[in-house]
Amino acid sequence: MNEERRLRFLRRSSDARRRRFRRGAYLLPSLLTMGNMFCGYACIVYGTRGEFETAAPFIGFAFVLDMLDGRIARMTGSESAFGLQFDSLADIVSFGVAPAILSLNWGLQPLGRLGWAVGFMFVAAAAMRLARFNIQSAAGGDKRYFVGMPSPAAAAVPAATVYAYPWGVHDYRGALPVLVMVLVPAVLMVSTIRFRSFKTIDLQSRRPYTVLIFIAGAIVLVATHPRFVLVAMAYTYLASAFIGQAITRFRHRGGRMPIDTSHPAVEAEHPRDSAAG
Repeated sequence: MNEERRLRFLRRSSDARRRRFRRGAYLLPSLLTMGNMFCGYACIVYGTRGEFETAAPFIGFAFVLDMLDGRIARMTGSESAFGLQFDSLADIVSFGVAPAILSLNWGLQPLGRLGWAVGFMFVAAAAMRLARFNIQSAAGGDKRYFVGMPSPAAAAVPAATVYAYPWGVHDYRGALPVLVMVLVPAVLMVSTIRFRSFKTIDLQSRRPYTVLIFIAGAIVLVATHPRFVLVAMAYTYLASAFIGQAITRFRHRGGRMPIDTSHPAVEAEHPRDSAAG
């Protein structure tokens, strides 16, 4: 009888230990997510002070940390429901609130209430984009594409623009282009336009040595001309979806020629079509 009680006690203890372990968090990806959130908070602090040249790069740092935490979690098998929710909350701060406040203090202030209302629209769009992404990720789908512009890429548009021109906008006319700069990424985040994803790139496979040369060249360009290169990268990715859609429609129209059934030769070649007509 005592032996049975001891076995039951050991089973309960092991079950309790398992539950405590499940309630915990994987440390490495969580630290990267925490760093992502800190970068968003730092961007807000420096942006409210008017130190735009210091504030804008923090969104870029958050971008890098956001890519690393997901990649490392998948490589180490440390993915969890807690990590997914924590990452989404951090992304709302770094890629929703931070770029909105940065844009407001940098160039939307002359528009008054309209300016901060547009900033809130960016925050709301980022939150909806992240919620939809979590649902679509759980349901599965084509990992080659994002449905809607990813929130880090959308945040990179105002961040790169502010970093390229950190002096700010102080008049009403100059603030109107800033309105477009904030609204266009916000609308694209909640749209159904497909954006290319780079998650399917296999970093463990062999590549030609020329790939390393191109990567080294890109690093040199970013290091020597960061303002121009980062702006070009942000707006190129934004425009890539429209370019891809235009190419796809052009190919479909080129491959499907309309059939003129009024011509007698066409009627002879397509008797079913002419009869149905």
